Amino acid sequence: MSERMNGLGKKSIAMMMAMVLSISLATTAGAAESTVGVGMKAKVVDGQVYVSSADLVKALGGSGQYDAKTGTYLYKGNEMIPKIIERVSPSVVSIIGKASDEHGDVSSDENDLAHGTGVIIRSNGWIVTNAHVVDDLDSPLVVTSDGNTYNITKTYSDPISDIALIKINAKSLKPATFAKAPKTSVGETVIAIGTPVTFALRNTATVGVISGLNREVEEANYRLIQTDAAINPGNSGGPLFNMKGEVIGINSMKYTEIGIDNTGFSIPVETVQYVIDQYFKYGKVKRASLGLLLEESWSSVVGMPTVEPLTVNGVFSEAAKKAKIQEGDLLYSIGGTRVSSPADINELLKAYLPGQKVKLMMQSDGDIVIRTLVLGDRADFEAEIEAFLTEDEDQ
Repeated sequence: MSERMNGLGKKSIAMMMAMVLSISLATTAGAAESTVGVGMKAKVVDGQVYVSSADLVKALGGSGQYDAKTGTYLYKGNEMIPKIIERVSPSVVSIIGKASDEHGDVSSDENDLAHGTGVIIRSNGWIVTNAHVVDDLDSPLVVTSDGNTYNITKTYSDPISDIALIKINAKSLKPATFAKAPKTSVGETVIAIGTPVTFALRNTATVGVISGLNREVEEANYRLIQTDAAINPGNSGGPLFNMKGEVIGINSMKYTEIGIDNTGFSIPVETVQYVIDQYFKYGKVKRASLGLLLEESWSSVVGMPTVEPLTVNGVFSEAAKKAKIQEGDLLYSIGGTRVSSPADINELLKAYLPGQKVKLMMQSDGDIVIRTLVLGDRADFEAEIEAFLTEDEDQ
């Protein structure tokens, strides 16, 4: 059982799955990341062991440069955590406003506020945060690290990814650097900066490690980064930095059941960048869809390793009907890639747009068949699928 929490620092905090995020101190601040047990090619000359400088930098991080004039090699280790925090903190903002309830009603209590975190992506005022931070937030304000306050002038929310883009009228802001195709590893040190618990704790920096990658978590439509850090309400929408000071994720979710610690999740930068790119190109996310309602296997639901197919429980697009896909068919692969879960499908479809064609390997009436399907727009099927599921639950 799980439930979503808005992560904005409201008075009550849910005890199960929560959409809030931050990272707590898991390693000593200021300590450089170390690498243990890394093998490098080496040669022994006159009793001395020599390794490639390129291999050294790759294994230990940092940078190095050879000076031909002096015949010396200058190695610089990874930047210390306090220096990284000092450098990236100006790109992090806090977001605050009056929270409205599920009916859209706003409390008359001036102290009944909600807050979250965001990160600057463009110097002219564009900021990325969580959708659940800004959804249902009345009269929101953005406070930058230097204490300046701005009204939000534009908002685009994408609840499917839990990513939102907001705009403030500001210039010469310091945007964060987003990692390009980051090669993250389990155990890698990470830094989060955000606004935990109370708005007075703006730009709180915490440190942890990556606990897992490609996690499929209930309520998340895409795979997530798992961290070992303790997480607090109000850090939702804040950045997760690597030791280069690059954003590798947007913090968004945690487990908060009693007895569970250090199990938080971040939206990987690839998914964040997908939403950003789509918005600035099309003004919205053009999300491709198979137009099918699919049910994953029991093994996939409980997290067992599996290659079992998904079962078609509903056919909603005319293109799918035209491709002779019917209820009861089994879906094995899309474009030659095996799929076993909705997250598998969503990750694959980030590379497609509505209107493009894909080949599906399926089983129909006991036969393995290849169906060519024209992808639809997910927005065209959302209401119909939701109505179908609601009707099914009522029966």
